[in-house]
Amino acid sequence: MNADKNVPQDLKVRPITMNDYDTVLTWSKDDLFCSANGWDLNRSPEELYSWWLRCVHNEAEDFIRMGIELNESLIGYADVACIEDQTAELGIAVGDSKLWGKGLGYHSAICMMEYASKELGITTFNAETHEANVRSINMLKKIGFKETSRLGSEEYQGKNSRQIQYEYNL
Repeated sequence: MNADKNVPQDLKVRPITMNDYDTVLTWSKDDLFCSANGWDLNRSPEELYSWWLRCVHNEAEDFIRMGIELNESLIGYADVACIEDQTAELGIAVGDSKLWGKGLGYHSAICMMEYASKELGITTFNAETHEANVRSINMLKKIGFKETSRLGSEEYQGKNSRQIQYEYNL
């Protein structure tokens, strides 16, 4: 990867578990996190529990969600989706919005890409973000992702925003 890969030693990706539910429930009460990640506001704890249970016991062959852990605490999750041959789409969500802007998403993306490359043989990563999500755009560029297109739009933090697609080849 083109970027400085000095990932903090206390940051890692690891399998998600049902023990993470209380942390995920806390994230669901952060309106800023929810609106940035497409989560419905005011989800019931029961609905959220059911959703997290499905995430933990994922049966999709083309999707993997891992927890992002810092100092032995879950701070977010990282996904590889649409896995086909040596290609996958990368997704990152740092759960506590107070931790945004500190480089944790960047380092988490590096960790997840290294995991997916080593464990799944992924050599091409795609990513998509909203034009209004400047932090995400900067993170992807810092890693070395190249913009490939600007197709589609959807709501991001309450406003319609064009989507930007990126690609990174190992």
